[in-house]
Amino acid sequence: MFPPDAPGLDDVRATLTGADAVGDLGTDLAATLAWITGVPRPSTRAPTWELLASVAARDVAAARMLEPHLDALAILDEAAAAGFAPDVDTSGSWGVFAAEGPGVRLLATQDAGTWTLHGTKPWCSLAADLDHALVTAWIDEDRRQLFALDLRHPAVTARSGPWHARGLDRVVSAPIDVDRAPAVPVGDAGWYLRRPGFAHGGVGVAACWWGGAVPLLDALAEAAAGERADQLARVHLGRADVALWAARAVLVETATVFDGGSSASEGLRANRARQVVADAVETTLTEAAHALGPGPLVADAAHARRVADMQVYVRQHHADRDLARIGGDVAAGRGAW
Repeated sequence: MFPPDAPGLDDVRATLTGADAVGDLGTDLAATLAWITGVPRPSTRAPTWELLASVAARDVAAARMLEPHLDALAILDEAAAAGFAPDVDTSGSWGVFAAEGPGVRLLATQDAGTWTLHGTKPWCSLAADLDHALVTAWIDEDRRQLFALDLRHPAVTARSGPWHARGLDRVVSAPIDVDRAPAVPVGDAGWYLRRPGFAHGGVGVAACWWGGAVPLLDALAEAAAGERADQLARVHLGRADVALWAARAVLVETATVFDGGSSASEGLRANRARQVVADAVETTLTEAAHALGPGPLVADAAHARRVADMQVYVRQHHADRDLARIGGDVAAGRGAW
């Protein structure tokens, strides 16, 4: 994605060598998570997104596991830099559980200086397999705070479902039930959403989407170069190529801006970048389906798994709701280019 001489990419290449040594990257959960826990976290956005995209190009599920782990470590570093200094052991594998759902809540209460969590948290990816997670919990009716939670504590129960997914079927995202488990506060009330890194992390997910779509472009290129290829095969390839090329340019520019220092419009910039990448991925999935037909979906296991994984993963994008958020910022005068 980034120029080969960009700072930090030598370390990324070394990390990817380790990923290539994992025999069943993304399908063997234990082996993939063992590799992830040893991945050094890049210090800036460009190498981080390069790493995420490159892993997604190898296996979408592996990137889906790596991204929240690196995000959690980045959040803990950000909290320390902001003066909160959470007393947390960062070893092991990490997730970030910040979603909410109807009819359930995770509550946080403090007694004699000790925080405990109680309730149900939905959409907790790989909770049965990870060691720790950063989770948001309600400290009163209207305010949430971030906490570090030991997922191995006996007061934490990870459900096995419901999870009927055909894509990302290895990355089970089901609720956890928590019964007065001790937790360590990370930041104060609302800090998780206020911090600059919140916008940065959202684009990291988009980097995974982009990397996951690149092998589909390769499949389109191979088809367009075949003896039986016609103009339509080249149209499908060209449309996907332009979309992913534009998305790459946006990711590179966004990383450059974010690595250059904070900006008042970081949230809007992040939402724009995610939208561009999501649109490019949707375009690539459609062009691949139209150009390649059902053959690889039923006869090529890696291709079929990648398409299914990408279709689930990109649904983390909120589609028209995110567009409405962008439109609201622009209408309010916050959309200067």
